[in-house]
Amino acid sequence: MRAWFHCTGAELLARSVEDTVGRLASAQQARGYPGSPDQEFAWHRQVAALRDAIAEAGGESWTVALEYDLLRLEKRVDAVVLTDRAILVLEFKIGATSTAAMAEAEDYALDLRDFHAGSRRHLILPVLVAGDAPFEAPRQPWLLPPNPTEVLCCGHATLGALFRWAQREVPPAATPLDGCAWLSEPYRPVPTIVEAATMLYARNGVAEIAAARADAANLTRTARAIARAVEAAQAAGDKRVVFVTGIPGAGKTLCGLNAVFAPEAGGHSAFLTGNVPLVAVLRAALAADAVRRGECSRAEAERRVKERLQNVHRFLEDNATDLQRRAPPDRLIVFDEAQRAWDEAKARIGTRNRPSRLTMSEPAHTLEIMGRHAGWAVVVALIGNGQEINTGEAGLREWGRVIAASGGAWRAVAASRAVEASDPVQRLADGWPPWLERDEDLDLTVPVRSVRESAGAAWVDAVLRGEVLDAKAIAESSPALPFLLTRDLAAMRTALRVLARGRRRAGLVASAGAKRLRAEGLGVQLDDVADWFLRRWPDVRASDALETFATEYDCQGLELDVVGLAWGGDLLWREDGWLPRRFAGTAWQTVRSAEEQRYIVNTYRVLLTRARYETVIWVPRGSRHCEAHYDATRDAAEMDAIADFLLACGARPLDEAIAPVHEAREPAPSLV
Repeated sequence: MRAWFHCTGAELLARSVEDTVGRLASAQQARGYPGSPDQEFAWHRQVAALRDAIAEAGGESWTVALEYDLLRLEKRVDAVVLTDRAILVLEFKIGATSTAAMAEAEDYALDLRDFHAGSRRHLILPVLVAGDAPFEAPRQPWLLPPNPTEVLCCGHATLGALFRWAQREVPPAATPLDGCAWLSEPYRPVPTIVEAATMLYARNGVAEIAAARADAANLTRTARAIARAVEAAQAAGDKRVVFVTGIPGAGKTLCGLNAVFAPEAGGHSAFLTGNVPLVAVLRAALAADAVRRGECSRAEAERRVKERLQNVHRFLEDNATDLQRRAPPDRLIVFDEAQRAWDEAKARIGTRNRPSRLTMSEPAHTLEIMGRHAGWAVVVALIGNGQEINTGEAGLREWGRVIAASGGAWRAVAASRAVEASDPVQRLADGWPPWLERDEDLDLTVPVRSVRESAGAAWVDAVLRGEVLDAKAIAESSPALPFLLTRDLAAMRTALRVLARGRRRAGLVASAGAKRLRAEGLGVQLDDVADWFLRRWPDVRASDALETFATEYDCQGLELDVVGLAWGGDLLWREDGWLPRRFAGTAWQTVRSAEEQRYIVNTYRVLLTRARYETVIWVPRGSRHCEAHYDATRDAAEMDAIADFLLACGARPLDEAIAPVHEAREPAPSLV
């Protein structure tokens, strides 16, 4: 039971306010939270208002749940009132109404809609109860859609009037709400990467975070498979590589974070990634949360998170050049995007900013370094299929070669996907050699980044393969396919503000190769990735300011709730398929290398799979020959062809998709 206390309306009226507040205080103490006079005062006022309102509205048969836990950074709904026809989500504030408080109430309602199984079939009304505000019913005829409805506001003394109005305006439910049944339904959210890392680092709710959505066991199954492999390595005292494969957005990073912070790792574990923006965002979020919880000073918090979240290239260089060849302190490491580990040639060269000190491929160095341990060691290799966007990436084949050459020092476990890929570079081995064990639970096949629609990844794959009939069939079988298309930049920004309800985060993304978007009015990349992902409007550095955009390098491995994707001239559609290009000097050049072509296509795979909710695709109108200053680098016919193809694949025109929502409510207050 997630509510700290629940009862019927009649039972609430029969109890004294002091009795109910005492039960809440006892629940608070049992959960290890410190009490305070301010909290008890707020509860007294809240419970008194609820009792008066329920008596006024005749809600004795309703169900009241107080302090309902939401697993989103330790947030709780002040009260949920279940009538026979609607779910009212109440946020109480002592002060006046504000856009921030309204967004908070709306966010709680969105969480229940998306992650609570018992809330999906019923109307949800977010309510802000603030100070002495009057209740004013909506001036226009009330449009029930969307669900949740727009936020209703009232004061403590006018909550009863709101209850009576809602019972009068909300039509009877097809199936009346059963309060007891609702309370027993599961609430299993899919947290964002930042939320998951924060909760896991604080040792909070690991088991619940592993459950994906309210109706899928995807992450639970894979998390258990990783735990089995770790326990087997510990029992045998040997060394193993655990390959976790999966489609984009299926939760590989969540599984990796879970493995690093899980108890079986014994506290000696690290998450390694070459994704610098991911490291920057997670480090900043974890350090800030540790300080907020009073765990330690900021300097100490930053030191601790650097130990657990490391740049993979620095980890390998520091350990590979250790003259004493000491084993690292970590017995379990997670190698993020392991298919993108550098081959020997790239490892020797390094980057333009920093020459390398490595002498072998990164997979070879990884196993040599972890192989120094006496006894067990585990490498969890996360494989993001179809997301290779850089040259010098070794693929799974190099991992298999190194394991096979270890002479039995290393074993591996993987699902069939790791040996059946069409691209030989992404196959661990041909068949199942003696060193490779099969475990199909290590393949993540259910997308969880897209909260309400699971067909998004398959649609993106069909689109980027150029299979219009396959994409259209997927779209037709998924009426809520979350891909919308517009030709207008201002319309995209407006749509993002409308769709990013509550505290949902919106942001713009574009390919680093889309050089001519600047001429269309979008040419400013973000400055600081942590500020962009963690700060909120009205901070102009935040993603939801919608002023700057992130490239594939900034956002890979991270996510936004609602994404605005600006399609550039680096990937055109021709009748025979996609045409990748690069911009050099003053003109576009066709890319001839098959490898570079694949990287550009994969760039759009990354960008198209960043959203947890909707992706609004903006295809610029371009420049037409009839214009006085025709610009051949932004040819309108080329842009039209892209838009026409995406619409033929099933992308929904933005005007048609957003109109009902836009008519029902104004843009989210937090973003205007």
